[in-house]
Amino acid sequence: MRCAFLTMDDTEGWSIDAGLCIPHLEKLGWQVDWIPWRRPDVNWDSYDLVYTAATWDYPDNAVEFMQVIEAVASSSASLVNPAELVRWNVTKTYLQDLQSRGIAIVPSQWYESFRKNDLASWFEKAASQTIIVKPVISANAANTFLLEEPVDAPTLTRLGSVFADRAFMVQPFIESIRSEGEFSLFYIDGALSHAIQKIPKQGDFRVQEEHGGNIVSANPGAQLKTAGEAVIRLVKPAPVYARADFVRAADSGFLLMELELIEPSMYLRMDDGAAQRFAAALNRYARGSGAD
Repeated sequence: MRCAFLTMDDTEGWSIDAGLCIPHLEKLGWQVDWIPWRRPDVNWDSYDLVYTAATWDYPDNAVEFMQVIEAVASSSASLVNPAELVRWNVTKTYLQDLQSRGIAIVPSQWYESFRKNDLASWFEKAASQTIIVKPVISANAANTFLLEEPVDAPTLTRLGSVFADRAFMVQPFIESIRSEGEFSLFYIDGALSHAIQKIPKQGDFRVQEEHGGNIVSANPGAQLKTAGEAVIRLVKPAPVYARADFVRAADSGFLLMELELIEPSMYLRMDDGAAQRFAAALNRYARGSGAD
């Protein structure tokens, strides 16, 4: 059995621990190849399973990336997570869908392109003096802006350049992120596997490791577990893996920030059994009823 782990062309400086599950896959009879997702002329039919392990640069080339996803989906290989979930999850508008079904998300406004005259209404609608602006297709806080009034001229110019023809979303900045960060819950085959807390470095709001965030293991309480389970129950078809990112609201409840189903870092290194559980789930999916 052959498996392709899709990745970026250049992984220098990135923290990738998907490979921790490879020894476990090998014990289950798998050969694993790391394949840059942009590599041309890959014969996907030669693989039994294709996993989008670390394709974190796709937001700037989303059309090309989705062409690769569709090519894999059209082959005899099983894509994990399946293409149906990738199509739904590739733009953050999936949050609107989840909100319409009762999930508490960070309040969001949606725009197709930047217009300077809309700026004042962003703050007004967010009911906040501090807001976050980010693309609807993004990863690792790329092209994410933290804005306070008044917005200076260079920032306005930058906003106009980045979002001239790119859809984006506007959210109030959740103050608990500065002190508490975000909580990530990891699900494997629908069951909670492990959890972490991502805390930004002093003076920053970005929680990713690449931006200096501190990652620690977490033991989620009942309220956070319930919030995560409510989200996962709504995802159809059931994902083989998922990462749900939550932040604490002012009322101490939890708001969904992101639901990552395509290429989330699963932080397998943060739990002793996670890599083995993940390998077993990939194996079951490819060999069982989940395979196409």
